[in-house]
Amino acid sequence: APGRDVKQPMLLKELERLHHYHINNCPPYARIAHVLQHGAFNKVEDIPFLPVSAFKNFELKSIPDDKVYKTLTSSGTTGSVPSKIFLDAETARNQTLALAKIMQFVLGKQRLPMLIVDSDALLKNRQMFSARGAGVVGMSTFGKDHFYMLDENMQVKESGLKEFLNKYNGQKILIFGFTFMLWLHLYQQEFAGKIDLSNAILIHSGGWKKLVEQSVTNEIFKQKLHEKFGLQHSYNFYGMVEQVGSVFVECEHGFLHTPNFADVVTRRAEDFSAAAFGEEGLLQVVSILPESYPGHSLLTEDLGVIHGEDDCRCGRKGKYFSVKGRVKKAELRGCSDTYAVSVA
Repeated sequence: APGRDVKQPMLLKELERLHHYHINNCPPYARIAHVLQHGAFNKVEDIPFLPVSAFKNFELKSIPDDKVYKTLTSSGTTGSVPSKIFLDAETARNQTLALAKIMQFVLGKQRLPMLIVDSDALLKNRQMFSARGAGVVGMSTFGKDHFYMLDENMQVKESGLKEFLNKYNGQKILIFGFTFMLWLHLYQQEFAGKIDLSNAILIHSGGWKKLVEQSVTNEIFKQKLHEKFGLQHSYNFYGMVEQVGSVFVECEHGFLHTPNFADVVTRRAEDFSAAAFGEEGLLQVVSILPESYPGHSLLTEDLGVIHGEDDCRCGRKGKYFSVKGRVKKAELRGCSDTYAVSVA
């Protein structure tokens, strides 16, 4: 992976190209960009950004209607407006390729037998896809012989689970699910007999808010799953439906890492100036993948800290950071929060 000297100029050039491309192809973006009135782009931090909430309030796309290959919707809480993200075939393909590159880091190239801590009822309507459904489908390409652990009533299929684990006893398996669902349906579930997940690689994301309320941190989450199931490899990732292809995966030292084609900036809430490494700020995510809609530079509603660049102990290049939580007044949203609200 390239270091800062190579990566930053490459990102800057592509982000500047996308900025002008979206000005020319997305009239609402052009109007917003006009209001932002900026000078020269000398570094990635100079690229204008949209708040993620813009995708709730406007239909932002840089392609004609007949080129829309699929529409992703975010999982806003009940009664709120979801974000709508319009993908053409090429952007969707690039997203898939990017995700594959990132996941190879963690999984290697073999497709592993896959346990999904969710219900396949999620996948019924392929046209209008929730973030949770899109997440499951995106990740399922890295596995084989998929077993959905929950039925449509979100009850654990315990005998099926045991069959799956017996079949692959002693082999590596992949487990995927949203963090809150894993806690609720795997960790807090009482099983008859021992469930051994010592050979599993767990990849999980989203829905931390409910766990934070129960004082469950990422460290506690890992420790508890290790104690109960012998699970040793757990990787959290951070991403959002509004920016396809930007998936930031945790390393062995617990830091999230930026892939080659994406980056993060932290900004001070009072004036949106770029914050220093080590200083908490609003997370801005940039990616060179969104061509079909202007999602290349987004200000999230999350707080984070960038710890450094190119010098993480895991040896991976790029910035490494932690997410500290959501901005207080921001609307609650997240893949599994919606689920939690609807079943509570």
